Amino acid sequence: MKETEKEKYKKYAEGHAPKSPTVKNCAVAFITGGAICVVGQALTELYSKLEMSKEDTGTLVSVTLIFITALLTGIGVFDNIARHAGAGTLVPITGFANAVASPAVDTKTEGYVLGVGSKIFIIAGPVILYSTAAGALYGVIYALYRLIFI
Repeated sequence: MKETEKEKYKKYAEGHAPKSPTVKNCAVAFITGGAICVVGQALTELYSKLEMSKEDTGTLVSVTLIFITALLTGIGVFDNIARHAGAGTLVPITGFANAVASPAVDTKTEGYVLGVGSKIFIIAGPVILYSTAAGALYGVIYALYRLIFI
């Protein structure tokens, strides 16, 4: 069977593409994600010493991590960290904060209404939409299950 031009090019590209250091990338992502979690735990310990309730402490830790991530994204530091750390920066709360802040920073030159306002949730919007829809669907399924089996 004769190879098509696309197949030949694909083989050529795969042969000349640099090999990804998968083990190193996984280790760096693991360490970075762990470091973010350690910061979160340190904030939890700090805030719990202020005699706050566990619920208030958790909320304040989340808000602090979101603020730090948005600030670092705004001044261009978070992208440099992510470039080296890879998936380790996608610890849910910091990754989500970055996903919201990045489009805002990128579109600031288009103005606050047509740029920032219209594009701030361009990446995070589908996450919000489908997680809300999934939560509602699972709630209906759970309610039906309880109605039928319990």
